[in-house]
Amino acid sequence: MNQPVNTDSAVNLTTQQALEGRALAPRFYCTDYAAMEHIDISPVRAEWDLMMRDFELDKNRGHFKQNYEYDPDVLEADPELKEEFLDLLVSSITAEYSGCVLYQEIEKHVSNPDVKALMRYMARDESRHAGFINKALNKLGVAVDLGVLKREKEYTFFKPKYIYYATYLSEKIGYARYITIFRHLERHPEKRFHPIFKWFLEWCNDEFAHGEGFALIMRSDPKLLTGLNKLWIRFFLVAVYSTMYVRDHARPKLYEAFGMDVTEFDYTVFDITTEISRQVFPLTLNTDDVRFRNGLEKMRVSQAARDALEGQRGPLVAAKKLGHLARFGLTFARLFLLPTKPNVMPDQVRMQPAW
Repeated sequence: MNQPVNTDSAVNLTTQQALEGRALAPRFYCTDYAAMEHIDISPVRAEWDLMMRDFELDKNRGHFKQNYEYDPDVLEADPELKEEFLDLLVSSITAEYSGCVLYQEIEKHVSNPDVKALMRYMARDESRHAGFINKALNKLGVAVDLGVLKREKEYTFFKPKYIYYATYLSEKIGYARYITIFRHLERHPEKRFHPIFKWFLEWCNDEFAHGEGFALIMRSDPKLLTGLNKLWIRFFLVAVYSTMYVRDHARPKLYEAFGMDVTEFDYTVFDITTEISRQVFPLTLNTDDVRFRNGLEKMRVSQAARDALEGQRGPLVAAKKLGHLARFGLTFARLFLLPTKPNVMPDQVRMQPAW
């Protein structure tokens, strides 16, 4: 049986979780909208027009309007799994709605017709995703107040090129995550403990398409992919991969319920994302390098130790937190300095989801 939202306090607690500014939590962004007026997609016009026709067709128009029956008591037998699953949903809705708000704000502040149209379509998709996750949360007796989230969430300013690098990677890694989970649960349906995972195939198609939009924006301006900007690309690759690794390993019960090894899952996702990113980025990370793998594990340990101190007070606790943060940052710097693999750019063709 479906359950209504329990109380206002339950809703507020879930919304507060989404509002938290934890170091690795999804953020809301704003940017230099005036700079985006000058985007000229002429060099990739043919591919752009094909992509925009797909967005206009809106093949997933009715997909996220579907409903499903779910008994929330299924998760009551395993409180740890329920907590981690709720954390996944709240993190996901925050990320999806972050994209929605960013794209809406860009559309509102620019007059460039190409940029405006792309942002409108992507905001439409992300709004559907966030609303669908909220329906899943509602069936579990909680929900996120998206209006409060938009008004109260702290915003981080990113230059447009940082938006391109970070959002391109986030959309593509989102695709890789969803398709990997979907295919695994397709082979092992007995592990599908919640029906939301049945929606992941079409969902990841949206994520893939959004990444294509940013890929074409970057390819339209070659200087975004050369010179010192290669360092920013390397930075965001390390940041996105390491953030995912640390977050996923903080949810062991979730991946145990899937019947998946969390580390193996992460490196499968890295491999898919790395292969996709070769369409645009001039370099890739060597995620098979033992130094890279050891570094991610050190970052996980540092973050776990810091998280264990949450709620504690005093100068000694503060010193310990600072020490863990310093070790985390130093390890990140070492990963950033590891050799990367140069990418010999293939013929620029429009990529398709690899399912």
